[in-house]
Order: sequence, then C-alpha cells, then structure tokens
Amino acid sequence: MAKSKTPSYVLTLRLKTEIYQEHKLSKRFELARSIYNACLGELYKRYAALKQSKRYKIVCKMEKGKERNKLFSILNKEFGLVEYSLHEFVKPMQHQLKKNIDAFTSQKVATRAFKAFETLMFKRGKKVHFKKYGEMYSVEGKSNSTGIRYKNGNVLWNGLVLRTIVKKNDVYSYIALKDKIKFVRIKREWIMNKFVYYAQLVLEGTPPKKYNSEGIKDGGSARKRVGIDIGTSTVAVCSETNVILTELAPNVAQLDKNIRNIQRSLDRSKRATNPLKYKEDGTINKSNKDKWIYSKRYMKNKAQLKELQRLNRVKRKQDHEILSNTILSLGDIIFVETMSFKGLQRKVKETAVNDKGKFKKKKRFGRTIANRAPSMLLEILERKLKYIDKSLNKVNTALVKASQYNHLTNSYEKKRLNDRWNDFGFCKIQRDLYSAFLLMNCKDNLNEIDRDMCNQNFEQFRSVHNLEIERLKLKEKNPVSMGV
Repeated sequence: MAKSKTPSYVLTLRLKTEIYQEHKLSKRFELARSIYNACLGELYKRYAALKQSKRYKIVCKMEKGKERNKLFSILNKEFGLVEYSLHEFVKPMQHQLKKNIDAFTSQKVATRAFKAFETLMFKRGKKVHFKKYGEMYSVEGKSNSTGIRYKNGNVLWNGLVLRTIVKKNDVYSYIALKDKIKFVRIKREWIMNKFVYYAQLVLEGTPPKKYNSEGIKDGGSARKRVGIDIGTSTVAVCSETNVILTELAPNVAQLDKNIRNIQRSLDRSKRATNPLKYKEDGTINKSNKDKWIYSKRYMKNKAQLKELQRLNRVKRKQDHEILSNTILSLGDIIFVETMSFKGLQRKVKETAVNDKGKFKKKKRFGRTIANRAPSMLLEILERKLKYIDKSLNKVNTALVKASQYNHLTNSYEKKRLNDRWNDFGFCKIQRDLYSAFLLMNCKDNLNEIDRDMCNQNFEQFRSVHNLEIERLKLKEKNPVSMGV
C-alpha cells in the first residue's frame, strides 16, 4: 500500500471493554505476535540464502552507487526480501486465523516485521529480536472500510464491538472526529497489573487548534526567531523577547531513585534464588541451562517496576509536549545544532589512566539521555512545525561553534566543560543561554553567526537573561550543569 502524502495526526480514545472482550483481544494480540515472529523467521531464512549466493558477494565488492543499489534491489526481489512477497507468505496463516485476524491486519503485521528487518538489511542494526509472550502492544488496519474500523463511536473488528469513551466536555475530540479517518490502531498498555486498551484513530489533516479560557486560540508567535541549545539533561531557549533555562523532563527525576532501588532489589532476589546461575565473579554462568527461579516478592516488585517505568515514560512525554508548546509560543523559526545523541550514549572504547594511575570511567551520558530523551523534544517540535509547513533549522555545529564564539571580539575561545559562564568584563552571561542567543542570530545559510544581528539584539537578551538567572536563584535546587 502506497504511503499517504497527506498530513496525519493521531487521536487516542480509551476503550470501554468487558472481560470477555479483553480475553478475545488478548488472544488476537498473541496471534498477531505469532504472525510477526513467523514473518521474522522467514526473513532470516531468506536473508541467509541471499548472503550465501555468489552474485550477492560480487555486488558487495562493487563501488557504492546507483548501479550497485539497483543490483541489490533485483536480488532482494529474487530472494523474496520485499514487503509484498511477505504479504503472500502470511496468506495461508491468515486463512487459518480468519475468525480472529482479518487479511488487512495480518498484512500490516507482516509490513511491521519487514520494516524492523530492514534495519538489519541496511546495516542500521545488528539484530532484530523476536517478540516474547505479551510483548505485542498494538495492531492496526490499512483503512477504515474493512478490518479494524471506527463507526458511530465504536471500534469494530471481526465481530467485536468496542465502545470508545469521549467525555462531554472534550471539544478537541469532537472537532477531530469530523476529519477523515485513514485507519484505526488498537493499542494496549500494562497499567496497575492489567492491560488497558485504547483506539488510536489516524486522521487526515492537522490537529484542531485548542482554545484557552478566554476563547482565544493557543498558537505560536509567527515569524519570530528562536535559538535552542539542547544538552543531555538541560535545555536553553532564547527568543527575541524571552529566554528559558530549564531541566529536561524534570518529573522523571522524581521516580528515578525508586526505580533504581527496585532494580537493585530484583537483582539481589534473583541471585539469592538462582545461586548456580552465577559464576564466582558475579557474572552469569551461560553453561548452566537450568530454568530461572523467581520468588513471589520478585514478581511483585517486577510488576511495580513496570508501572514506575510506564509512569516515567508518560511524564517524560508530557513534560516535552508542554515545553515544546512553550517554545512554539515564542516563535516558529527555530534554530538548533546538529547533535548525535547516540554517540554521546556510547561508552568510550579506549582505556585511559588518570594522573593518579587509576583507570578512567568509560561511562558517558547513556542513563541521562535515556531518562531525559533530548532527541524526543526535537522530534515533537519537528512534528508540530510540520503542521504549519515548517521545520527545524539545523545549524552546522562544526562550522558555527556556538559554544566557543564571542560576537563582541569576533573570535573563538575553547572552554572546558565545567566553565558555565562567559565573562565579558562588564557582564557575565550563562554559557548555554549565550549559545542559544548565538543560534537565534544564525544566518540563513546555517553555517555562520550574523554578528550585526547579535550586536543589535544583545542588550535586550542581556536584560531578559538577568531576569531568568534571578528566577533560577530563587529555586531550591538546580542542576549542577547550569552553574547557577
């Protein structure tokens, strides 16, 4: 099925399910998981056969280019490593499961398996994992005409009629439901030791504008420039009229300590009930093939951990959505630096020794980035900008060097990571906020800072900067990286 070129957005509605409906849905999700794993297993077989062929080895040795890509495409079709070939593979399975899984849903499951396997084919990943029991969290159809579909407030799927819950004062949902529905997805989440089911309606168009208490549309400040200096745990925002220096996803930190304590408890319990599964040095003994034994307390704590991680995920997304709306209210011409957060997550490969002769830690920012998810904030901003036919302006980090540039002297000065302030003699400016200010005044070529624009806006920036620093000083606690 060709990818739709029209804009889309998602409306999520809670499903009111009876116990018998939940049992049926649980069964269908597991059948969908079986189809997914079968597709993945078949793709592994076909890929292994492809890699053993002589023609594939010859093509691999060719120079990269259009000719090489064309030959790879021919080989993929020949060995069945294409999406529509997998749709043919699932047909016999779907016929046996037609009372529960319709044709369109089975094809979308196959497409999902193929998209996951593409990461391995195109060397963007090392392995594609099979889904374990209970790990299938969503199924979807292809259109709103057959299979999983929405009609008159209900989601219909092979005899199941699932009522959606829309509150009377939910104006946003009522306006959104007037748009054309492209397809419907049924999603489930593990909440308080049970699965809760939702309908995600993928609608054509852009989300309705929300209204505030005064009846005015909430929206961004059009045609104003904004610079964003995003870090691993904090973000600095500078606009023509205001600045913000804040922690990324602050509500996540409130649960982080509880999660760590439960994880330690789980590890102790597992080691106590499975002493033969570990070596003397504490690592897992892979030669021991006995089944793992888990205590009742372990299973209870594991369920609690799962709930805390879900809450963390919800709070993180909610914090990012609120912050993105705040940023868009300042302006819609947004400048950010290109950053590789995956690179910051990786451990250092080389082993180094410090002055005292001790080994330096190889850890970098893996846990912080996983908790704060800075790239998620940029993705949300990118999505919301698309609704108004705009996108993020990604500045060339290597050429601009916002953290080193001084617009007053027009020079570059390297700074240590723990230097959090720029001393200009007559004033001190917080480093991250100054970087955001420079990014806001970047030229349209995204390769250099507009010095004249910096000089023109500096006094206004300086006044709002001082107000923001005073606000932060009144807070009980700020991240060390802010330097406040």
